[in-house]
Amino acid sequence: MKPATLRAWSKVHTWSSLICTLFLLMLALTGLPLVFHDEIDRLTHPRAAESWTAAELLPIDQVIAATLARQPGQVPIYLSFDEDRPVINLTTGPASDAPEAAMRFNPIDLRTAAPPLGDAPGHGVMDIVLDLHKDMLLGKAGEYFLGAMGLCLVVALVSGVVLYAPFARKPGFATVRRGKSNRLRWLDWHNVIGGVTLAWAMVVGVTGTINTLADPITAWWRADALAHLVHDRNGAVLPYRPGLAQIALRNAQAAVPGSQVQFVAFPGAAFSSRDHIAVYLKGATPLTAKLLTPVMVDARSGTVDGVAPMPWYMKALLLAQPLHFGDYGGLAMKVLWALLDLASIVVLGSGLYLWLGKPRPARRERRA
Repeated sequence: MKPATLRAWSKVHTWSSLICTLFLLMLALTGLPLVFHDEIDRLTHPRAAESWTAAELLPIDQVIAATLARQPGQVPIYLSFDEDRPVINLTTGPASDAPEAAMRFNPIDLRTAAPPLGDAPGHGVMDIVLDLHKDMLLGKAGEYFLGAMGLCLVVALVSGVVLYAPFARKPGFATVRRGKSNRLRWLDWHNVIGGVTLAWAMVVGVTGTINTLADPITAWWRADALAHLVHDRNGAVLPYRPGLAQIALRNAQAAVPGSQVQFVAFPGAAFSSRDHIAVYLKGATPLTAKLLTPVMVDARSGTVDGVAPMPWYMKALLLAQPLHFGDYGGLAMKVLWALLDLASIVVLGSGLYLWLGKPRPARRERRA
């Protein structure tokens, strides 16, 4: 590589890294407990084992009606199901397109149509950590800014490989020079750990950036893939008709046999359309459980208008979040993700140390 080319790549690596290092350190530190989000929730909010029969459960429409009666002026937006207890989670808001900050998350026991006993109201510590990791508590502006930092990370990784590859040919990869200065040893460790964690860092950086684009990706999907299913594109959002939820669930599962309901999006929600209830079904295997199949149910009649296969960009979005936190292979994969996260903290910290500790006279001579 020519000296001029080397200097150019060095500048790209230095400045792309410096721009995002402090923010990536924050993301790495907040991401570490989020890898074990489920385990921490179980420790901080222990629940006794429950047993129930189907005969004890009330109709879902009755439970939804009871919840909305306690919240005048609210409309249903999303509905999901707990896997380990007879509880549905109804998300409501003042309108179907309400911003996330205006939404209310309502866990409801299907046996009593009331909030489950022992559920702590409000946001817990892990919810605050998640909000900090997601958007630095700055809303969409913070979310898009962190997406840009993710792109800076990708540039820093690629430029780091370009710079390290020529130097790794002679001594070999993962060589740490002995008997050299402390700064040179840190440089070697920075390169070695960065090389070992390169693929993981690239995956986390790319999936994190994809996650920040959830709203525009979903808006494109609604305008593109769902357009042929919308009866009245310019009409108002159809209000939720009481008694329709159970019909929509039954008809959707009949259209895709052997599936399970993951969540429901009511008319006007981001993952639905103005005149449909979208029922998202998942498969039985660990992989197919992440790839959802939406079934569009007419909000007027309850009949299935069609199964809308997810396009590649929506599949990428749905896979990005669990892959970002290593939520695929159980506890073993989470431990691996945590170790790699710690390694990335070392890489970021050592990179900052190397830049701050760079000899100033040498920098002035190089400019001359």
